[in-house]
Amino acid sequence: MRNVTVLSVLLLTACVTINIYFPAAAAEKAADEIIQDIQKLVPPPVPSKPKASLSDWQSTIDTALAWVISPAQAEAADLSLASPEISKLRATMATRFAALQPFYAAGFIGIQADGLLAVRDVPLKDKNQVAKLVAAENKDRLQLYQAIANANGHPDWANQIKATFAERWVNHARAGWWYQSSGSWTQK
Repeated sequence: MRNVTVLSVLLLTACVTINIYFPAAAAEKAADEIIQDIQKLVPPPVPSKPKASLSDWQSTIDTALAWVISPAQAEAADLSLASPEISKLRATMATRFAALQPFYAAGFIGIQADGLLAVRDVPLKDKNQVAKLVAAENKDRLQLYQAIANANGHPDWANQIKATFAERWVNHARAGWWYQSSGSWTQK
């Protein structure tokens, strides 16, 4: 009788548990796609990861529960990048990248730990132009993260998307570009 009660509680719990999670791998993939598009980069090869195997007892429990409760048929997590706002921001950022690129190369701008750009040591003659470009880029980056979150029905994901992009911007930085690491500036 006790086994029936325990099984009933497990089944009831399994029926009402719904997990909505942030798809981190899909966010990385989306960030890579957007950054490569903006910077016109060829995508790097994606290393394959070995699948983790379940222990025998976990596999047995999974099989038993799947027999009793039909498993949810979920598609692989993916983030939608299809919205007019996202398309417009990507195009604007790609156009601006041509103007930003020489300033990245000269070390006048760098990528902060939060993924936004910072003005570094800029000659006085270029300071106004660089400041305007950086302000426009940072504004568009923040709007892009929110637009991606909104397009996927989770406006609350904007900060997680921003954090994912921060890492990916540094990952895609070219040799000679500056970025923040542990609070100090580092040249790639």
